[in-house]
This record gives sequence, C-alpha cells and structure tokens, in this order.
Amino acid sequence: MRDKNHKRPNVRKPKNLGPTDAAKSASGSMIYGLLPVIEALRAQNRSVEKVYIVEGSREKRLSEVFALCRARSIAWNYVSRANFSKYFEPDVNHQGIAAVVASANYVAADDLLLGAGPVPLLLILDGVEDPRNLGAILRVADCSAVDGVFIPERRAVGLNDTVAKASAGAIEYVKVAKVPNLNRLIAELKERDVWVVGTSIDADTGYTDWDWTRPSALVLGGEGGGLHRLVAENCDALVKIPMYGKIDSLNVSVAAGVILFEARKQRAAVQK
Repeated sequence: MRDKNHKRPNVRKPKNLGPTDAAKSASGSMIYGLLPVIEALRAQNRSVEKVYIVEGSREKRLSEVFALCRARSIAWNYVSRANFSKYFEPDVNHQGIAAVVASANYVAADDLLLGAGPVPLLLILDGVEDPRNLGAILRVADCSAVDGVFIPERRAVGLNDTVAKASAGAIEYVKVAKVPNLNRLIAELKERDVWVVGTSIDADTGYTDWDWTRPSALVLGGEGGGLHRLVAENCDALVKIPMYGKIDSLNVSVAAGVILFEARKQRAAVQK
C-alpha cells in the first residue's frame, strides 16, 4: 500500500551548471525571457522540463518563477553568465532566464493507467538519460503497441527535440507520463494487479520463460547502471536476456525491443 504520510520533497536549487552540463541540458525547445517563461509555467498544457537562471539575477523579480516551479515540481538551475551566453541562444533578449519545453505533451499517470485496458502492456524507464536512447525506445514502444511509458521526473531525459527526432515520429503516438517516484508507481501497479517485471543479468528467469499474457509492466534501467536497488527489489520478478558473446548486456533500446516483441508474440499466440 502507498504511504499516505509521504510528502513530496521540496525542489532544491542544484549546484551551478558547468559548460558541459549546460550544453547537454539545452537540447530541448527553448523559451527565453521572464514573462514567456512565467506564462509557460502557468499554462497546464505546456510541459516545462527545467528552468535556467543567470547567476546574480534578482531573487525578488523571480519569486513567481520559483513559486510556480515548486508547485509543479520543476527543477531550476543557476548558470554563470558566460556559460549562459555560450550555450544558449546568444542573440535573444533572454533577460537572464530560459526554460526547456518538452517537444510533446505528457499525459497524467492516472489517465494513462485508466486508458490502458484490462490487460495492459506498460513500460517503466528507470533513469534513461541519453535522448537518442529514449527516442529509440519510444519507436519500439509504438511498434510493439505498448499502452504507455512512465519516466521519472528527475535524473532522466525528458521529451526534448533530440528525443523527438530519434523516435522517428513515434513521440506523437506513444503516451508518456512523468512520475515523481517509481517505487510508488510500482506499488500502485501491484494494487491494480499488474505484474511488474524488471531486468537483470543476474536473474534466474529468461525473458521468454515469463508469461507476458498477464497484465504486465516491464522495467528497464538506465545506461550503465541498470535498475536502482530499491526499484529492483520492488519488482514482482526479474528476467534476463541471455548473452552469448563477449559483452554482457544490450543497449537499453535494443533490450526493450527484444522483450516487448516477445510479449507481443505470446499475446498474439493466445488470441488465435
């Protein structure tokens, strides 16, 4: 059961961004200027990923920005003036503030679950940070008719322009929901009788041996690290893709394709 006493943590101001971080984070669609950013934060149909503020900006002038970010659990970062000018658009009147806006709208997690049908096939991504990987995963998700994809609000890439391009148009069709806590999501899925299945190279069960005809949610870890410990522990089961070469793991988007199409194969077989 979910912990009813759990409180959403306050959004804290992260450390200043360096040149590499700022350049990497600025890959989405950008909005510049105080009023445009405030209006984007106010509008519920605008998916704001993150806000960037030039160091030394007047706090009082930005009070509404901070309040709106807190209300919508959107992180903000301070960037040095030199880095801001170098890695963001240099010729616009940015007024010391910019926001990254998603290239597609998210759906509410509850709406995604309600629309998934009686035997859903869902995908949960535990910290995928490479936008090209996320784009490729969305392409796989559309081709395998996944009912929806869940991504965490923090420490994961969102729906930016690079993701949209890598998805080859799939971003327009796949429902994606952001959730503040994957472990709470997993608990809720279990309450809805959805089997939550993670992946691990140490698992005893092969992915083809799992019964994917049941309501299922596949959980894939991020690049390099795999599933976080608590996420793995909260899964109903862990499965593995056997490796036969010198390398012990697949790219996360390839793993998604292998397992999701096995799930579709099993489901097609029982429908005949």
